[in-house]
Amino acid sequence: MAERRALTRGELYALLALVPIYFIVTGLLFQPPAEILQGLRQIIHEPDFLITDYFVVGGVGAALINAGLLGLASVGIVYALKMDFTGHTITSCFLMLGFSLFGKNILNIWSILLGTCLYAFYHKTSLTRYIYVGIYGTSLSPIITQLMQVINLPFGFRLIISLTVGLMIGFVLPPLATHVHYAHKGYSLYNVGFASGIIATVIVSLLKSFGVEIQSRLIWYTGGDRLFLVLLTILFGGMILSGALWRGKGTFAAYRRIWKSTGISGTDYVKDEGFAMTLVNMGINGLFATYFVVAVGGDLNGPTIGGIFTIVGFSSTGKHLRNIAPIMLGVYLASFTKEWEIYEPSPMLALLFSTTLAPVAGQFGVIPGLIAGYLHSSVALNVGILYGGMNLYNNGFAGGIVAIFMVPVIQSIEDRRARARGSLSL
Repeated sequence: MAERRALTRGELYALLALVPIYFIVTGLLFQPPAEILQGLRQIIHEPDFLITDYFVVGGVGAALINAGLLGLASVGIVYALKMDFTGHTITSCFLMLGFSLFGKNILNIWSILLGTCLYAFYHKTSLTRYIYVGIYGTSLSPIITQLMQVINLPFGFRLIISLTVGLMIGFVLPPLATHVHYAHKGYSLYNVGFASGIIATVIVSLLKSFGVEIQSRLIWYTGGDRLFLVLLTILFGGMILSGALWRGKGTFAAYRRIWKSTGISGTDYVKDEGFAMTLVNMGINGLFATYFVVAVGGDLNGPTIGGIFTIVGFSSTGKHLRNIAPIMLGVYLASFTKEWEIYEPSPMLALLFSTTLAPVAGQFGVIPGLIAGYLHSSVALNVGILYGGMNLYNNGFAGGIVAIFMVPVIQSIEDRRARARGSLSL
């Protein structure tokens, strides 16, 4: 059964814009305007490779407003290009929103986006084909900030170098993202994160060869769990309630259909089930992820809220409770056998972002999902050394590796069983 009334394109974009507006309004309640402006300046100037919590760097209010502004910018760009409202519209906006709490800021994303524009211009095709890749590709924005600071050159030269590198990143992302997708076959949802990891490895290796050293860092906010729990519960609860009321009859049947989907890359719940039902799925996953973090003793801060919003964003393009829970549980179970605790910063981010492998659980079941989460927890905590935290989608790179490793093995086992049953010819 369809929604009560089909929403217009403008109404859908307006509703999506309410989320970053919620961030901005909330941010204004945390800090006075003068402190917010100072905090935004700090966010722009501070190195922001993993893990840099903007709640600490600029203050909670400034971080929320930084995220809200970039979220609105993402919505505005896609709307201005007159693109249809799809699941990827939601996903791209929520990723920009979430990662703007710990790595993306109002200054360091634009050269990468411009590089993607140049790629479309070079190939004489519409920017609409690549804009989502460009938005996702701002995961490499810490490189832009870093180049402005670590090189001992005059400001003008540093600016030219950082802009040039940003343009190059945006230009090479579309073909590389397309190519690497064939490697994991859609079983890792953070495809651009995988491509970005390769680019970051090349760039950081070049920097190191010229004597530029990149130090690891950990800036992690604590102490705001109760307040953020209330704010997120209101937001995600409102999504569930409004989506269910708008959908009306057939809500549970539609949600069951979402549950049955594998979630492999290319899924779009907005097209399949409508915006209202997608909103319900997003709210459910948001509440699950939020309370999972709290239940295992994690902190609600910039990076973890960014991880939660990544789950919520991809809840329009592949994630649902049935395929994310086994992956997250696999990471949690890994904490009992490995040399770290689940509530520590890096394992906590691995817990949330491991859901890039949701299609593995969706396609092959709970046990492979648990194994995928278990393996991901180790890979994600070690691959960052390749690029020094310069790829914000570190778990996208790790998830791509795990998917490439697991999926052919699982498929070969299934093929062997099929041959034994006689349902697959040699």
